[in-house]
Formats: sequence, structure tokens, C-alpha cells
Amino acid sequence: MKKYRILVVDDSVVARRIVSDALANEPEIEVIGVASNGRIALQKMEQITPDLVTLDLVMPEMDGIETLKVIRSRYPKLPVIALSALTTRGADATLEALFLGASDYYPKPTEAGDRKIAVQQLKSALVPRIKSLCSEPYSDNVHLNSGVTKGQKTQIKTKVNGTLSQMVDIVVIGASTGGPNALSNIFPKLPKDFPVPIAVVQHMPATFIDSLINRLNEKSAIAIRSASNQSACTSHCVWFAPGDQHMEVVSQHYKKRWVTSQSPPVNSCRPAVDILFRSAAHVYGANVLAVVLTGMGSDGLRGCEDIHAAGGQIIVQDEQSSVVWGMPGCVANAGLANSIVPLDQIALEIQARVDRAGTVHHSSVLNKAAYNAIS
Repeated sequence: MKKYRILVVDDSVVARRIVSDALANEPEIEVIGVASNGRIALQKMEQITPDLVTLDLVMPEMDGIETLKVIRSRYPKLPVIALSALTTRGADATLEALFLGASDYYPKPTEAGDRKIAVQQLKSALVPRIKSLCSEPYSDNVHLNSGVTKGQKTQIKTKVNGTLSQMVDIVVIGASTGGPNALSNIFPKLPKDFPVPIAVVQHMPATFIDSLINRLNEKSAIAIRSASNQSACTSHCVWFAPGDQHMEVVSQHYKKRWVTSQSPPVNSCRPAVDILFRSAAHVYGANVLAVVLTGMGSDGLRGCEDIHAAGGQIIVQDEQSSVVWGMPGCVANAGLANSIVPLDQIALEIQARVDRAGTVHHSSVLNKAAYNAIS
């Protein structure tokens, strides 16, 4: 049995031990080395060729951000899981790491409290992440450098219904692992006056959502905000589900509003993509355009079933451009997708389907490019 080879990078001896203990006794995982800073880690990577690196972001001599920049220049696809504190500073550092190409993230174990609980929590979080990320055949991972490219484009038949002439009154987006980078590719390409509301569920700790919104706002013309309970569902804006809260759209007295709640998690997630998608199908029927981006798990599948049943349209990110083809892959394999699209074309695909036949909401240049992209 092949074992996934892990390098643990952290300046704290206790943290290195907690991570190592969390991964111990896993038949498919082996910790092959540890390093106390980025400089040592980069030296070791040349010798021990890991399949994945867990990377502390705050370290002396060479911190995690600088280390990640070098890793990405040398090994562009090597999976890296960033570890940081659940603080505002930690959230900013984590978002910086994700935009620089970290594959995933998780709150760093603290040195205080019950060590056994910390190990178990980290084990539950890291093991499925490692297995999911390492199962992708990254061609430039030094340990797997055998000339194998990432899987051939998946041959899945997409639906034929859902054309450019179909009305779209709302766009709903679900994302998880790799989502922040995917969203930062999409939103800067959309116009300030985008004609329908866009709603997003991104799986992410509550303390990280505001930092993500701030970063996306810096890059985008369209306004990006966190929804609040009973706020109006308006156009010209991207609405994020608040941290640790489900988000639904409801129709009240002929007006559309957001409803947020801390009802129990769905698919072990809060917010859950299924909650948002199902509510959109209920309120908007066939006039929903759903987008399922990179992410681990299957959240969004049930919601897409409802959207499909209502006659709405569904776009999924393709396998090649996804960090993890879990969420979009489930929808594609279920035969629910109208289109399977590379990340760099998703904004154009959204724009083309919203700029329905006979209606122009944005520049003719963008519309022409968008229509060509999916024709």
C-alpha cells in the first residue's frame, strides 16, 4: 500500500508533536520529517520528497508565507495545508496563503488545553484533507514526478436543457476547499452593475469570512457583502452567508430577503450549500443559475437536485482546475450539470447565461466573448 509522505513544518515543538501524533497510526499516511522554519523545510523537501506539507504561517527566520512563495515557484502543485490561529491576524495570514496557492487550511492546534482532544480534533480534520489532496495525481509533485498529468478531462454527458434564452433571476454559488482562490478568479471579471443577486456559501471558519470579503472587495468592481438576517436580496451585489450561519432566500410580501440562522449543520457544514440552493429553487424555480466550485465532500448535491427538478441551470467547475473535485464531481456524476467549465471561463459562462437572449446588461465586447465561450 502506498503511503502519503508528509512534512510537518512548525516552529513549536509541541505543535509539531500534536500534528505528528494526529497522523500516526494511519495506514495510508507517514510523517517523514519535521522542520522548525521555512528555510529548513525547503532544504528537507529536496531530500525527502514529500507528497504534502503542513505549514505553520508564523515562524522565525522564514515564515510560512515566504516559504509558500518558494514552494509554489519550485513545486506549483504540491499540496500544502496552512495552519494558523483562529484570530483576525491568523485569518489575514490564512487568506494570504490561500491566494498564494495553499491548497487548504486548518486552525493551528494550541499548546494549551487537553492535548488528547487537540490531537483527536486535528486527526479528524487533517486525515480526510490529506487523503483527498494527495489522491490527485499532481505531475509536479517531486515524489510523484513520473510524467503523469492530472486526470484526463472527465467525459460526462451534460444536460441539454438550460439555454442562453432561459431567464436567470439569481445566481447561487457553493465552494469549499480551494474556494477562496476560485472566487477571486470569478468576481473581478463581473461588472459593477451585475443585474441579479449573487449568493455564496463558502465553507470557512466564521472568523475568516470578513477577511475573505475584504480581500475580494479590493479586487472586484461588484460590491461584496455579508448577508444579515431579513436584509433585502438585491442586485448589483454578491451576498455571502455569514460565518457559522446558514443562509436562505425567502419571498415575503413580494420581496426577496435573506434569512440567516444557526440551525443544526447540514452535511456537517454550517453554512451549508444545500440550504441556500434548495431555498433558491423554492423561491425562483427555473430562474436559478447554480455554480458548484472546487471543494471536498458532497454539499450542494441535494440542492442541485432541487434546482434541476425546478428546471434551473447548473454549472460545475471542471476537474482539471479544481483543487478537489468532490462537490462539483458529485453533481457532474449525477448528470445534473448543464456545463462543466474550467475556472478561468466560469465568469464568462455566468455572464452569458444571465445576459439572456434579447437583453444586454453589460458591454457588447464581454457579451460576445461570453456567448462564444459556451456556444
